[in-house]
Amino acid sequence: MTNASVLPGRPRGSVLSGPATARAVNVLAPNASAMTLDGTNTWILAEPDSGLAVVVDPGPLDDGHLSRVVETAERAGKRVALTLLTHGHADHAEGAARFAELTGTGVRALDPALRLGDEGLAHGDVITVGGLELRVVPTPGHTSDSLCFHLPADGAVLTGDTVLGRGTTMVAHPDGRLGDYLDSLRRLRSLTVDDGVHTVLPGHGPVLEDAQGVVEFYLAHRASRLAQVETAVEDGHRSPQEVVAHVYADVDRSLWPAAELSVRAQLDYLGEHGLI
Repeated sequence: MTNASVLPGRPRGSVLSGPATARAVNVLAPNASAMTLDGTNTWILAEPDSGLAVVVDPGPLDDGHLSRVVETAERAGKRVALTLLTHGHADHAEGAARFAELTGTGVRALDPALRLGDEGLAHGDVITVGGLELRVVPTPGHTSDSLCFHLPADGAVLTGDTVLGRGTTMVAHPDGRLGDYLDSLRRLRSLTVDDGVHTVLPGHGPVLEDAQGVVEFYLAHRASRLAQVETAVEDGHRSPQEVVAHVYADVDRSLWPAAELSVRAQLDYLGEHGLI
């Protein structure tokens, strides 16, 4: 399962490959599709004066891409010292084991099945490599194992599939849950308000420079879709497929299977709260 963009995007960002902030460089994987937008963003993170780097989401099992990530780091005088995963979907994590072989690194993730080495990741963890500091932010909802990484020195957050550079993210029912996702978006909003985060480094699509505006847009979009689904059910559209055809009629049909997962999560949420 991969992420999906199910809403025409707001192209407000830039940088699909190359330097994005003082400490973040993107190497774009060649796996563009309706489900992955321009491809998976593999992030190389390092302090400017350090010889060590962290890689977030090596991406698909594509030796050419994985080698380009290593070469990009080496050209900048960096040695990859650690690999991190935002979540376990194949377009982000399938290449992690092979990348670990190429770099001799461990892989840290929330899901124990994805780890290579003894250390996992948990809420409140602070990762330091070569002076670089990353703070682990749990953001379940897209999947149960989704994480974001706060890069305070750049006022940035790496969002994986929790927030995309273009469009919106599906809630991957049944593993993903809408209530969790809404809580995660509110957690990210707190980072923008209380911790000075202004830049989104997403798992797909361009970099976004108005982090608070993007998160507010996501929250408003979810509220709007939820109201549409509730109305559709009240109007007699009972099955998830019927709701998708009614609510997502203006969306490319190739994205309807992903939309159905989100609709199922919305129906569960409405049922749990006694709204349908």
